[in-house]
Amino acid sequence: MHSSGLWQPLRRRDYMISARPWRAALYLLTSVPLGAATLLTLVLLAVAGSALAVVLVGLPLLLVLVLSGIPLASLERRRLRLVDSTPLTDPHREPPGTGLAAWLRTRLQERSTWRELGYALLFATVLWPLEALAVGAMLLVCGGLMATPAVMAAGGDGEAKVLKLWIADSYPEAFAVLAAGVLLLPVLAYPLGALAAGRAVLTRQLLSVPESGADSRLQELDRSRMRLVDAFEAERRRIERDLHDGAQQRLVALSMTLGLARLEGPAEPLGGLLAKAQGEADVALVEIRELIRGIHPQVLTDRGLPAAVEDIADRSPIPVDVRLDVPGRLLEAVESGVYFAVSEALANVAKHSGATRASVRGGVVSGRLVVEIEDDGQGGARLTADGGEAGAADGGTSSGSGTGTVGGARVGTGLQGVADRLSVLGGSLLLSSPPGGPTVFRLEVPCPPARSRT
Repeated sequence: MHSSGLWQPLRRRDYMISARPWRAALYLLTSVPLGAATLLTLVLLAVAGSALAVVLVGLPLLLVLVLSGIPLASLERRRLRLVDSTPLTDPHREPPGTGLAAWLRTRLQERSTWRELGYALLFATVLWPLEALAVGAMLLVCGGLMATPAVMAAGGDGEAKVLKLWIADSYPEAFAVLAAGVLLLPVLAYPLGALAAGRAVLTRQLLSVPESGADSRLQELDRSRMRLVDAFEAERRRIERDLHDGAQQRLVALSMTLGLARLEGPAEPLGGLLAKAQGEADVALVEIRELIRGIHPQVLTDRGLPAAVEDIADRSPIPVDVRLDVPGRLLEAVESGVYFAVSEALANVAKHSGATRASVRGGVVSGRLVVEIEDDGQGGARLTADGGEAGAADGGTSSGSGTGTVGGARVGTGLQGVADRLSVLGGSLLLSSPPGGPTVFRLEVPCPPARSRT
């Protein structure tokens, strides 16, 4: 629902008999305790952080103060659903790495973090007092009128002061005032609903980061990049199909023809040449089958990523344990990218790590497919850019693309292609490999829902 759509229910004839007036009242009522708690929290963090900053203890409190708008904004997006059926998406992006430092660095660099802090300050100092005043005035007026007979009965003197404006001195007059309060309640429900709609519009405007021209161009670049990935996958599948249905079938026919020619029992040296030619055709047939499998394995197409990774593990020269929990099918580009990343990582483990066992485990976490390949090898692997050393030889974690090394030796240039392929999908490749092991390759790729699979 767009912002203008928030006002549409107020013009409907069934507004008063729907749940919207009650939802609007609940939206405004819940603002009061939440706003009071927010004000108290901000004041305590500001005072304590400023007082203790001289001994450095207050610096974390000031940092929490800066980030306090994030949880409040998250709660406000949920509370907004009371009056606005269209969800307000979270503008925060996923950190490029793991750990608290990467999360803090990402959040402090985002414009939405500072907008949410500004919203928290506005909410704590201005918005909730105004809402409390509006809701309180409605409850005071309607409640005071409807409570007149009860006040008269409780007083025992046969009269009651109505809203401190006049005195009702008889029960007929008191019940007439009660009826006026009941009739006034739906009348005041409209301005209360308008206030809730205006408050929702303001919340949506403040908590959604407007798209700039650069943001729009970046989004279009992301969309065009995904279109290129899809086109690349389609072209690769076409090449695979042509090789399978064309060149492979011709080689099979050639091998059979040469075999039939040998059965005719030709004299030497023609028989030896036919045998040699048939052997070469058989070797070429094996190679082209391996090439087709390398372009796009059939098991990945038919049964999905977990089965394809199991197939890699079965063909690995070292034992590999696979625990991959993927709900349903993913985008073909995602499945293919992760498949070849796991294949390259296991190939490096088998060639360079000296490991006796490896494992592949993963699943979907917060909308991202996370896969870790771990081995019990000697460790000391590094991701280096353009052949230069960088990364995790000291036990840290590195990310990016480049040529890997183990103990100063190359572990293959395929890692650069893996990292580049994952980056096109919006993913990343992380490596942790302290000396002595274990070595862990961590792949993270955005994971669209199964219905988006093309």
